[in-house]
Amino acid sequence: MPPTERRPHVPVAILGAGLTGMSAALSLKAAGTDHRIFEKQGHPGGHCVTLEDSGYRFDRTGHLLHLRDAAMRERVLGWIGSDHTVVQRNSVIWSNGVYTRYPFQANTFGLPPAVAYECLMGFLTAHFAEGKAEPRNFEEFCLTHFGPGFSRHFMLPYNSRLWGVHPSEITAAWCQRFVPLPKLEDVIAGAVGASERELGYNQSFVYPRLGIGELPKAMAKELPELELGRAPERIDAHEKRLHFADGERVSYDVLISTAPLPQLVQSLTDAPDEVRSAAAKLRHNPLYYLDVALAAPSGKPYHWIYVPEAKYPFYRVGCYSHFSSAMAPPGKACLYVELADRTPPDEASLLPRVTAGLLELGLISQPSDVAFARVRKIDYAYVIFDHSYFDALETVRAFLTSRDILPAGRYGNWNYSSMEDALIFGRDAADHARELVP
Repeated sequence: MPPTERRPHVPVAILGAGLTGMSAALSLKAAGTDHRIFEKQGHPGGHCVTLEDSGYRFDRTGHLLHLRDAAMRERVLGWIGSDHTVVQRNSVIWSNGVYTRYPFQANTFGLPPAVAYECLMGFLTAHFAEGKAEPRNFEEFCLTHFGPGFSRHFMLPYNSRLWGVHPSEITAAWCQRFVPLPKLEDVIAGAVGASERELGYNQSFVYPRLGIGELPKAMAKELPELELGRAPERIDAHEKRLHFADGERVSYDVLISTAPLPQLVQSLTDAPDEVRSAAAKLRHNPLYYLDVALAAPSGKPYHWIYVPEAKYPFYRVGCYSHFSSAMAPPGKACLYVELADRTPPDEASLLPRVTAGLLELGLISQPSDVAFARVRKIDYAYVIFDHSYFDALETVRAFLTSRDILPAGRYGNWNYSSMEDALIFGRDAADHARELVP
């Protein structure tokens, strides 16, 4: 936006031009509500971007559109147009040297008999147990709903690797939507190879042919007012004013923030000590992962693979080029490999271990199939739902809303959610903001 068009006051200011921020801006624009939207990076999209590298295309790990809200589905398809596919999920678990269907807790067929027996009998004991106590944490949730076998062989080790902390540190509240709870008949059918029903919220997804970055590109085209490379260095919540490094001051009536919640609180000039203390208790983990280019097709047809066993350096592997063949040159493939270790990786020792794992999983046939690998990092990957989470979050939210600041999005509102959720969060934040504007 040229400096001459910068307004010193707007009814609504938006921090962040990821999916939530741009969704909010587009909703405000459709309603005729004046706003300004600021993004500190030089590009829109946040984590929803696609990188091009030597003829390969890489997203920021798996970013898929599971569109269940009819109105949002219509909007998304309008943005990305017809150049997309609707994909039926093909995901599996690799454990005990074999592949089994997703989810593990409903598909023991194909596992070693002793493992399958332990899982099935443990599930039946847990299922028919009387007087069950309410789970106090995610470990107890797993034992209560799945029994010790499923918990030991998948639920506890996999989630320890995913979240970066032991499940006993996590509440059970996050998982009601994202962890499929199979019925007894599902588990029995899955034990004998007779399961036909797909479980879980992510059974199908929409994917743009050239990668998920096509969605924010399309949204940004409708937002010429988007101000890239700009973010306030501090915020006066009492005066409702954004302070920028170049000296500009922008006042607002309502602020929608999609910035990570602890960062937002740090930028406030007038947050009380108890709010700062609460924000400091909000925990998260980063994620290191590899974008891997293959000089040959992937040896398996799966979209992504869950890997619970600690002997592998990764807990999940996905194949971008199975989402869309346009993500890799003809006859080649590209993967993302999510690492269990949250510390900076040593590439010299890591890559041989990853290559050996990909060989064992049958994704490559020889080490030379790996054309190159790039180490990537996502600073904010997973919010940790520990036992101080809800009280701390409520303290922060209460202060922000008292100052007409609306936190929104996965990191702006500190939650675990999908891409569609991010878009809906933005739409709903815009509606709320309009109600608050004088």
